[in-house]
Amino acid sequence: MTTDTDSSQASTGSTLSNAEQEDRRIGRQLRDLRKSRQLTLSQLAERVGKSVGYLSQVERGVSSLPIGVLQTLSDALDVRVSWFFQPGGSDSAVEQETIVRADQRRAMNLGAIGAREELLSPRLSGQLILIMTRLQPGGSGGETPRERRGEEAGYVESGQLELTLGEQVFLLNPGDSFSLTGEEPHWIRNPGETETRIVWVMTGVEY
Repeated sequence: MTTDTDSSQASTGSTLSNAEQEDRRIGRQLRDLRKSRQLTLSQLAERVGKSVGYLSQVERGVSSLPIGVLQTLSDALDVRVSWFFQPGGSDSAVEQETIVRADQRRAMNLGAIGAREELLSPRLSGQLILIMTRLQPGGSGGETPRERRGEEAGYVESGQLELTLGEQVFLLNPGDSFSLTGEEPHWIRNPGETETRIVWVMTGVEY
C-alpha cells in the first residue's frame, strides 16, 4: 500500500535538481569512504575541524561541499579530490586514454557556492590536469581562499572573473589568463550577470 507520505517522497525524489542529485551522490561516496576507513563521524569531524552535524548533512546530501572543505576531507581520507568526480562513459578503451568528449566529462555540481567543476583530462595519472570551472553569477570558489601545492594557470573563456591574491583583487575578462605559483591562497568569484568559464591547467597528480 502506498501512503501519501510515500507518494510525496517519491515525487520529491523525482524532482531533484542536478545539483541536489550531485550533492547526494558525493554524500554517499563520502559516507562509504569514511566507513571503509573505519572512522566514525565524530572522528572525521575532529580531523577536519567541522561539526558532526555538518558532516552528517553532507553525507545525506543536504549540504554541498565547497572545494576547500572537499580538499580537507580528501586529505583526511587519503584520497585525491578527483576521486569524487563522476566518471563519463566511452565505448573505446583507447579513446578513454586520449579523448574527453564534451558530453562525457567527469563533473561535480557544487550548488551551494554556484559552481561546477568539469574534468577535461582523459587521465588522472598524468603530470598535467585540465579542469573547467563554471561559475554562476555570484558564484565563487567557496567561503575561504583556496590553496594547493604546485603551480597552476587559468584562462577565462567567458564571463568575468574576480581573482583575489592576498590583499590584491584583479578583474579578468574573456581572453585574459593568469598563473599562480601556489605560494599563497587565492579566491575566485563571478561578479558578472552571466556564467563565467575558466579553464585551469594544474601540475602534479593531486587535485
